[in-house]
Amino acid sequence: MSGAPAGAARTSARPGSAPATPGARNLGRALCLALRLAFRSSPWVLASHLAVTLVSAAAPVVATWLVKDILDTLTSGTPGSSGTSTVGIAAPAATLAAISAVAAVAPQLTGYLRARMMRATSLRAHEDLHAAVDTFTGLRRFEHPEFLDQLRLAQQAGGLAPSQVVEGAAGLTRSAVLLAGFVGSLAVLDPFLAAVASLSGIPVLWAEITLSRRRARTFWDISPSERREIFYATLLTSVEAAKEIRLYGAGGFLRGRMMSERRTADALRERLDRSELRIQSALQTAAAVLAGAGLLWAVGAASRGAMTVGDVSMLLAAIPAVQSGIGGLAGELGQAHHSLVMFDHYVTIVRLGPDLPAPHRPRPAGPLREAIEIQDVWFRYEDELPWVLRGVNLRIERGTALALAGVNGSGKSTLVKLLCRFYDPTCGRILWDGTDLRDIPAAELRARIAATFQDPMRYDLTARENIAISELTALEAPRRCEEAARLAGMHEDLARLPGGYATMLSRTFRSGEGDGSGSGVQLSGGQWQRMGLARSFLRTDADLLILDEPSSGLDPAAEYEIHARLRERRAGRTSVLISHRLGAVKDADVIAVLEDGQVRELGDHRRLLARGGTYHRLFTLQSSGYRDEPAEAEGACP
Repeated sequence: MSGAPAGAARTSARPGSAPATPGARNLGRALCLALRLAFRSSPWVLASHLAVTLVSAAAPVVATWLVKDILDTLTSGTPGSSGTSTVGIAAPAATLAAISAVAAVAPQLTGYLRARMMRATSLRAHEDLHAAVDTFTGLRRFEHPEFLDQLRLAQQAGGLAPSQVVEGAAGLTRSAVLLAGFVGSLAVLDPFLAAVASLSGIPVLWAEITLSRRRARTFWDISPSERREIFYATLLTSVEAAKEIRLYGAGGFLRGRMMSERRTADALRERLDRSELRIQSALQTAAAVLAGAGLLWAVGAASRGAMTVGDVSMLLAAIPAVQSGIGGLAGELGQAHHSLVMFDHYVTIVRLGPDLPAPHRPRPAGPLREAIEIQDVWFRYEDELPWVLRGVNLRIERGTALALAGVNGSGKSTLVKLLCRFYDPTCGRILWDGTDLRDIPAAELRARIAATFQDPMRYDLTARENIAISELTALEAPRRCEEAARLAGMHEDLARLPGGYATMLSRTFRSGEGDGSGSGVQLSGGQWQRMGLARSFLRTDADLLILDEPSSGLDPAAEYEIHARLRERRAGRTSVLISHRLGAVKDADVIAVLEDGQVRELGDHRRLLARGGTYHRLFTLQSSGYRDEPAEAEGACP
């Protein structure tokens, strides 16, 4: 079978792509979620912040009118009436002093409330984001760079954007109150001047919205370069890569790559900065011209007696305040728009939902009683990529061991991913006692599976936590972890560590305080392979044991020991074993030889050898490497 099956289901669309600027509906959704997030995080801080904002916004307007009143009172008095003037200005002066005190304290109080709200919203946003990511039961999204870029932006925005949106809303309120107060004050003096000052804000608002869109686009454009820069920087500073980088002298090459990505990102930032410089310089110039014209008009009006000294002071305060209010309103609107655009990445990730479809009528994954059946399974990772599996049919009887053999790229590990339901078949189905895996909740299915993968994860955790990660209830039962380590041949090694099972298996972090273990320790590759086995052994109730190259990092003696333990462990249990070392799979009940995504040969070791096909060829090639070399003739040169 070489072609695609008729009517094959198409794989899901790519989980991430360069997004267009969100529309008004998406921004409204992001605004509602950001405000709701801030309110849920700390409602009283949000209310206090808005209250202080209103007071601090109204204070300059009231203060300007008080100054006008004081000046008019002082200049309207007659000679010898200083006592009357003093009495007349006492109340406004006292009020002005009180307002000045409030205005002096408001920035500090606002700063405290802003920091408090940022911490609270960031904490909840990160929790909600990673809780949402934890619902992604498959692997497809994590294998797409576009999704990873969007996830990175979501992580950044989730920590800042909600508080920035709230701060933007507070800033808009502050600027709107300030602007309304001073525009109203100008209107009292001259309605035409108030209208001109108000209309001058339209270009400023347009410019800020335009710039905020460009900022959001630039953030998206530089995200791949920044992520690659972080990747190269991590390589240059990680202990895992240090040996090879120094041995091969690759530091300069990787550093060059890192700096190239940094320069690419900086070039995009520079282009944005130049655009902002041009637009904002033009706007500031226009604002200065307007302020100068207003000042000349006020001087002329005062010289004609059309305005009082208080009116002039009001005008001189109002024109810059209106311009500042317009600029503040535009700036806050632009920042809020930018924050909402960025926060939309967060909203998108949080609302993606599970990547694998949940069963409409979920059926429990009971203990395996009959068999696991793989029926005409086709699979490819993307529509444009070639098929990895092509019509695979297998039956794994309960209590038997199936071994998957074949060259690299034949589909062995992909089949294991499907058994764990990290992906769904593109076409065909996999049955657990007659029930399609898609009808079983993923968490229930995986609770029935224990697995050791080819490259077991190395967690920067303690030895006990590294084992118990597969069965967290074992954290409260240390003997279970020790028994699993014994089965994997790691108990003696772990017991000899400075802090025993409490020792941190990493040099990145220190061990816990007071455990006497100081800095952590590093395990060898073979020891980490055993730790992966210990995790799978901890799941004593698992119905299916998956072993993907379980001894790839072990020496021959350790490999022999581990496979002896595995044969004992697999006895009477359903298991799937993958190994390139065919001597490790010859005891399996059934061996399936995969080639080009198809089962080319099926049978036990003896039958496949007798057949003289692919398995016979691979086994003969491997076994010939262990045959004794012919003895050297006497007298030959050493």
